[in-house]
Amino acid sequence: MTSELIAKSRKFTDDLLVWLRGRGKILIIVHDNPDPDCLASAMALRHLFVMKLNRDATIAFSGMIGRSENLAMAKKLEIPLTPFALIDISDYQVICMLDTQPATGNNSLPPGVKVDIVIDHHPPRPATQSSRWADIRDEYGVTATILYEYLQAQEVIIGTKLATALFYAIRSETQDLGREANQPDREAYLRLFPLTNKKLLYEISYPKLPIEYFLTINSALEHSRIYGPLLVMNLQEIIFPEVVAEMADFLIRLEDIETVLSMGQYSNEMILSIRTIRHDLNAGEIIRSIVDGMGAAGGHGMMAGGKIDNVPADRDVIERVERELTKRLLQALGMEQIRSRDLIGKSASRH
Repeated sequence: MTSELIAKSRKFTDDLLVWLRGRGKILIIVHDNPDPDCLASAMALRHLFVMKLNRDATIAFSGMIGRSENLAMAKKLEIPLTPFALIDISDYQVICMLDTQPATGNNSLPPGVKVDIVIDHHPPRPATQSSRWADIRDEYGVTATILYEYLQAQEVIIGTKLATALFYAIRSETQDLGREANQPDREAYLRLFPLTNKKLLYEISYPKLPIEYFLTINSALEHSRIYGPLLVMNLQEIIFPEVVAEMADFLIRLEDIETVLSMGQYSNEMILSIRTIRHDLNAGEIIRSIVDGMGAAGGHGMMAGGKIDNVPADRDVIERVERELTKRLLQALGMEQIRSRDLIGKSASRH
């Protein structure tokens, strides 16, 4: 870390730790259907509180962890997670949010609950301004890098499991530093790797996959349409929310494809994910524009996600939502006149 970053992280954490003393129970909230970044970040923040304040903290999440890699990470690294439904928020005097912010639509914080601490790498949201402590570094590729810098600034020892969690978060979020990684992310990645447990890292990266995963790949291929360099896929009903982003990551690798919009219906919600390799686009801005008036979304340069509420498991409704989102996306990209084709098959039409 540069001296400026060390000083920034030390100043923020010094003041935060002083403020926390004697303030009661601490709750750490991560975004719904947590991914490696928020899991590792929560693990690191809890470790900071334990080591510097001798205080524990509860990590709460909503939704589910369905992706096999994320399940393996939570289990093998023994990350203590509590379902938000089991939490009485009135029991906690300090509320933290990691890798998400108030009023973003991707967390289950009840309306009106004040958040004391917000740490995130996504662009700042208006509601975050009311938080007592906010460290928003949207130039970073990963929230876990910010937490790594806190531990370094406070000279906290990072054990093998925590190092493995932080490294895997940076690795998965940036696709091995190839996506939206900046210098702090790269430095953290390289410094953490020697500290990781390589066997655990392998088991997290390459877990056994259920048959549903391969059926979802088949569905993704069958329900994808290509508009020049854009691919739109509708997975229809899905078994867990994270699979939407997983399939977007999978098909962005398709030859000649620059941008992917992936969607799937889960529990009366349409889950959305955008991936792009174009540096002149901002995926977060695009997805917010296409869900405007329909749902909530957020993200940044090359990756973004969102959801639309109250979408029943009705094929006609799902396809109608797909058509509207596709229309808006084509308009946002200036591609309304591009002729579409199935990824598999020979049919072609104007959408």
